[in-house]
Amino acid sequence: MTCYDCTLQDRTDTAAIGVCARCGLAACRDHARVLVAQVSQGNGMGPSTGPVAARRFVCTACHTAERAY
Repeated sequence: MTCYDCTLQDRTDTAAIGVCARCGLAACRDHARVLVAQVSQGNGMGPSTGPVAARRFVCTACHTAERAY
């Protein structure tokens, strides 16, 4: 699978390393961001956050859109 953003730049030799958790497009190392995601579960009076953070893989377009707020 090739990176979507690289394909738009006529670079078809770049392999994707993952799929964006938000939009589902494939992204390479240059066009991806790995973010920390806290895992929580409803527990009694409110959510309980786990001691270990998870990872979330997103493309640069979704990362930029999420940070725009």
